[in-house]
Amino acid sequence: MIWRDDSAKDPPGAQDWEEQRREMVRWQLRGRGIHDERVLGAMGRVPRQEFVPASLRHRSYDDSPLPIGRGQTISQPLMVATMLEELGLQGHERVLEVGAGCGYQAALLGELCREVYAIEIIPELAEMARTNLARLGHANVEVVLGDGSAGYPAKAPYDGIIVAAAAPHVPAPLVEQLAPGAPLLIPVGAWWSQVLQRVRRRSDGSTETEKLVGCAFVPLVGEHGIP
Repeated sequence: MIWRDDSAKDPPGAQDWEEQRREMVRWQLRGRGIHDERVLGAMGRVPRQEFVPASLRHRSYDDSPLPIGRGQTISQPLMVATMLEELGLQGHERVLEVGAGCGYQAALLGELCREVYAIEIIPELAEMARTNLARLGHANVEVVLGDGSAGYPAKAPYDGIIVAAAAPHVPAPLVEQLAPGAPLLIPVGAWWSQVLQRVRRRSDGSTETEKLVGCAFVPLVGEHGIP
C-alpha cells in the first residue's frame, strides 16, 4: 500500500471555505432533516476549519468526526447539529458543555445562547479550546479545566447541558445542576453502542427521559463517568 500525505495539499482560500460551509449546511444538515434555522445559521457562520488540526484542515467539512489529539475527536457536523437542535435554544440561556475538546461546539453554543461554560478534563485540549475561541472572538464562552462528569456547580443552575462524550449512565450531578424544565443531552451506553438521550428535570426533582438516536462518542472520563 502506498501512503499518501494529504497534509501537503494546499488549503482552500477564504471563499472556498465559505462554499464548503454552505454545502455542508445544504446537504449534510438541511438535506438530512435539520430544520432549526438558528442552528443552521450558526453552523454556516462558525469556521470549522479553525478548530481542526492543520494536517487535517483540508477535511474540515467532511461528513465525519476528525481526531484532535489525546484520543479525542471533533464530532461529525450532523451529530453536532442534531444535539444543538434537540437542545432547543432561544438565545437567552446559560448552558454548560461537558467535553469542550477543541472548542467548536462551544463556539456554536456561543452563537445560540447568552452564556456558555465549557468544561474539559484534558489540560492540553482546554488550552486549545481557549486559544481557538479567543482568536475567533467568542467572548461569551468560558472554558473551565475540570471533571465534566461532575458538572460545574459554580454557575448552576443551567438552562441546558450538552455532553460530548458517552457515559454508562446519566451522571446525577448534571441532573442536579439543571434548572426546572431544562434539557440535558447526553449519549448513554457502552463504548460500542450508545443512544443520545434528552433528560428533563421536573420542578419536583424527578426526571423524564427521551431516547433520540443511536450514536458513537468517546467515553466520558471522570468520577461519574469512566474512571
